[in-house]
Parts: sequence; structure tokens; C-alpha cells
Amino acid sequence: MLKVGAAALNQTPLDWAGNRKNILKAIHEAKAEGVQILCLPELCISGYGCEDAFYAPDVTQRSLESLAIVAEASVGIVTCVGLPIRLRNKIYNAAALITDGEVLGFVLKQHLPNYGVFYEDRWFQRWKPGKTGSISWKGKTYPVGDLFFEIGGYRLGIEICEDAWVPQRPGSKLNEKGVDFILNPSASPFSFGKFQTREKLVTDASRAFSCVYIYSNLLGNESGRLIFDGDTMISTGGELVASSDRFSYADYTLTTAIVEVETNRIEQAKIKSEYLQDFSFISKEHQWEETFTPTSTKALLEPFERGGHLKEEEFARAVSLGLFDYLRKSRSFGFTLSLSGGADSSACLALCTLMLRLAEESVGLEKLKDKLSYIPGVKECQDLAQIQSLLMITLYQGTRNSSEDTLQSAAALAKDCGARFFVFDIDDLVSSYTEKVAQQIDRKLSWETDDIPLQNIQARVRAPGVWLLANIHNHLLLTTSNRSEAAVGYCTMDGDTAGSIAPISGIDKTWLRTWLVWLEKVGCEVKGKHLRLEGLKYVNALQPTAELRPIERTQTDEKDLMPYPVLNQLEILGIRDHHSPLECFKRMEKLYNYSREELYTWTKRFFQLWSRNQWKRERYAPGFHLDTHNLDPRSWCRFPILSGGFYEELQELEEYYLNR
Repeated sequence: MLKVGAAALNQTPLDWAGNRKNILKAIHEAKAEGVQILCLPELCISGYGCEDAFYAPDVTQRSLESLAIVAEASVGIVTCVGLPIRLRNKIYNAAALITDGEVLGFVLKQHLPNYGVFYEDRWFQRWKPGKTGSISWKGKTYPVGDLFFEIGGYRLGIEICEDAWVPQRPGSKLNEKGVDFILNPSASPFSFGKFQTREKLVTDASRAFSCVYIYSNLLGNESGRLIFDGDTMISTGGELVASSDRFSYADYTLTTAIVEVETNRIEQAKIKSEYLQDFSFISKEHQWEETFTPTSTKALLEPFERGGHLKEEEFARAVSLGLFDYLRKSRSFGFTLSLSGGADSSACLALCTLMLRLAEESVGLEKLKDKLSYIPGVKECQDLAQIQSLLMITLYQGTRNSSEDTLQSAAALAKDCGARFFVFDIDDLVSSYTEKVAQQIDRKLSWETDDIPLQNIQARVRAPGVWLLANIHNHLLLTTSNRSEAAVGYCTMDGDTAGSIAPISGIDKTWLRTWLVWLEKVGCEVKGKHLRLEGLKYVNALQPTAELRPIERTQTDEKDLMPYPVLNQLEILGIRDHHSPLECFKRMEKLYNYSREELYTWTKRFFQLWSRNQWKRERYAPGFHLDTHNLDPRSWCRFPILSGGFYEELQELEEYYLNR
């Protein structure tokens, strides 16, 4: 029997001292608990999200220097740790295996993801299966490549993240070599429900390869856009025996299990396969202490995972953790937002509130204060309510076009969340700009001739005041744009798009509104209870509106654009699935009962607005990736700023519509 472990680490790109500290603390705790094999995440020494900094020779050099320190701490334990290495002026994504303080070799990643948020082919080379080489460092030569290891009579192999997600995975060859353990150091970002796919991948591998499979992952908002849920697992013979708590606010988590390998060896003996020569075999003597009782329990779902509202819970926890790490890693003192009383800004404030309450649940009030101790006044706070007031500032900026309903909505939610609430009347600012411009162009501005400019100026004059408020307090200004509006550019650049981070930019408006109702009526699982924000009852009763036109014009978002479900479906068909406008229209006719004229108008409008507003998407604040598709041009959905605007495609759509 052996005790094995997997650690999730909250790392930061190029934070050498901080990353080493987390690694060393995880190793120290693992050794204290008697763990004999420990798997740490992919590229955890340097950070996964170093991007073009990977090209710098200093990055691979410092990674090796950190590895030497990690090796010194790994006496009495087998440790797998991820880092970039440079070999003949090529850069590789590597996992080093350390035994008793000695680096035995480097396994190099064979399959690189280059889709969605991933861009590994830009920096790393793909290693060819079955090939080995060597690297020299400080007068010593180490084997590299497609390796496996025999340590004290047990055989170990390594798959690095994507290697396990492809058909021709290294695990198949490792199984033919009779490995007892497969270690998987990963950097697998969160998306809705993905943990279930990972769990199946791990358990299926442990069954198919008759081995103990140890899977580690990163934790938290590592580099800005990606959130890692810290999902770590240990499986043997097709059974998941240990799994971590996800979305922890700790620096690291350690998951352990006591496993028995003889049963797996018997299962391997039943499988008939060709004997392969052990050309990549590295042997090391090691003394194991086999005095444990095997783990008998199976891994269980966390309470929030089995409550029937998985997507709602995951959204709350992922974005809250993302905001928390963005706050502390940027050394900012809190969050400020323009709270309009509408769904988007209300969701952003709710997430900030959940961030603090989930953090307290995860690590406790004192550790929460310690993590934010760089913020003046946090250490003196006696309870969470005082921290909420210190870290959250909201501002309602009304004009003559604003309603009492939205003011009441904003005020009620700010009170429920414990945030500071300010109110500005900005009519004088709007009038000042419009009057100055009217004088210069020698005519009055009117809603009949200047509808969009008059709407935009109201949104734009809100930005300086809220920026000033944020700057005074060294806060991050939150941008409240959602994905539906980003798709069609339904926003005012340098107005409501102003900000440092856009927490809901990966979520469509329709689902966001259902989430707000859930948070009001059901609530997030916190400390065995459901945390509900009853202050959301006002916003949930309102129709989404920008409130930029006079009240008597009864402006609503869907009247300006189209029904949000239609907009979201067109985005999926046209952008995610790359269908032409004509094909989208044909499919929409089958999906919805609206008139042909309405569906035609909305389809045409969507593609015109999409292509016209790419420049806006290029300028949005960074947002979090939460789904299997996204509109972020920086890291997912690339589209030309200047294009033909679907001119020919829309002509084909028009001909089909008119002649059918």
C-alpha cells in the first residue's frame, strides 16, 4: 500500500518566489501526511499563462533554478512538477520527476492544445512519441522526452494535460510498459460542467490502463482571463477514491488516498498485448514504507454540486474566485461600479458580495483578512460586514430619463450587499456638453435627428465620475457588459464599457437574468445554508432598459435590438458554429414561431451589427472564460476589425426571403 497525493496550486505567471512558496508548502504538508508520490500541476514553477514571456531565456533558466530548490525539498518523496525547458533553442512543456531530492528526467508534452483559449503551439514544440534526448544543466545530463520510470519496484508514467484528451494518448503505450501509476500534471481551465468530463477521463484511464491515476490542476485566477477550479483527483481501477474541493480560496489544496496496486497488476495480466522494449526506461532505487490501510470510501460530490443548480452555483463560485484573485494579484483595494439598478450591474455587485462570503467560508475570516492585509483598514475590520463596506463602492448616476424604479432597485441591492452607495445627478453635465456642441454646429440637438448621440453622451459622462471615485480609493472599476450586448455592440464605448475587468462578459443576458432570480429565491450554498440576496427582487421585476431615451418613449433593450433568446441563438449559429446568414435564417424559422419578417429583420440586423462592432470587442476590458465558446478577440474569437460586412451573404439572404 502506498499513500499518494495531488495538489492544486494558486500560481501567478513569473512570480518565482510566490510560486515556489506554494509548491514547497504543498510538498511539506504532503510529507507530513505520509504521502509518497505527489503530483503538482502543469507549468506550476513558471506559471501557465506566461504567454510570450516563455520566449525569454531567463524564464527557462529561472525555472530550472526553482526546480533545484524544489528538488532539495523532495527528499523522502517522489514529486512530479511542471516547468518549461529549453532544448537546442526550442521550448518544451515539461514535467520533471524527482525522487529523494534527485531529478530523474523530464517528460515532454506531446500534444499541444491550440484552440479556444489555448495557444500552446505559439510557444512550445511538440515532442514526438517514442523519442528521447538529453539536457545538460550545471554539469549534469538528464534524459528528456517520452520516458517512464521504475522507482523501487513500481513503474510510473506521465501524461501532461492535453496528452490525456487525445485519441493516441501516451497512456496507451505506458499501459503496454506495465506502469502502476500515471501522473497527470494539468492546467485545465474551468468551464461549466467540465469537472464531470475530467472525472470520466481520469476514472476511465485508471480502468482501461489498470493503474492508479493521479490528476492535479491549477487553482484560481492565474493570469487574468482563465479561472481554474482546482479539480484534483485520484482514481484506481475505474473508481474515483479521492477528489478535491473545488473553488478554494487557499494558496493550495492537497488531496490524498491510500492505494493498492496488486489488483491493478492482476488486471493488467489479463490483457494480451505485444511486449515493447523498454528503450525509455529509467530506474532508481527507493525504499517504500508500505504500512497503510487502503482507502475504502469513494469520492463524493460537494454539497453545491448535488443541489440541483449546478450551473448557477458554478457561475457564482468561478466568477467570485476570479474576482478575488484579480483583486489581490493586481494589489487593488476593492471594487467600484456604476450601479444602474439593471440586471448587469446588479449581477456584478452580487458577485462581489458572494466573493467575500465564499472566501470566508473557504478559509475563514482571519485568513481572508490576511490575504487582503495589503489593503489599508482590512486588518482592523471586526467582521465581514466591515470588509464589504470597505471593498465595495457603488454609484447611481441618474438623469431626467432615469426612473424611480431603477434608483430603488440600486439602493435596495447596495444595502443588502453592504456596499457603500452614492447618488449623482448628471443632468447638468449632459446639458453642458449638448449645449456646447449645439452652439458649435449652430442647431439644437433633438431626439428626432440625434437619437444615438444623445443616448451616448449620457453614458459617456458617467465614466469620469465613477473613474474618479475608483481612483480615489485605488479600486478596480468593474465593466458591466454581457456577452449578448458585446455580440452586437449594444454599448457606449468609453461609457458603460469603461473599466478594468468585465466579470459577466462571458454570459448571455437571458441566462444572467435567470441566475439573478435564482440568487434571489434559491441562493448559493454557503456553510450549509442558502445565501439569498433578497434585494434583487426589484431588478428582477424590471424589463432590461438602458434608460437613455425620455421615459415616455418606453425604451427597452429588446425593442432596440431583438428578443435576447433570438440574439443568443444567432450568436451561437453564426459565430460559434460559423453558419452563413442564410443558413442561420433557415434554422431560426424552424426554432421560433416569430413571423418570417421579424426573423429576417433580426438575422440581418445581427450580422450587420456583429461586423460593424468588432472594434468595440477589441477594446473591452478583460473578461472571464466560463463556457465552451466566447467572443473575446484576444483569446478566443478572432474576427477582422474591417471586413465586407457580410454584404454578399446578406444579399443572398434577402433574395431567399423575398422569392420564397
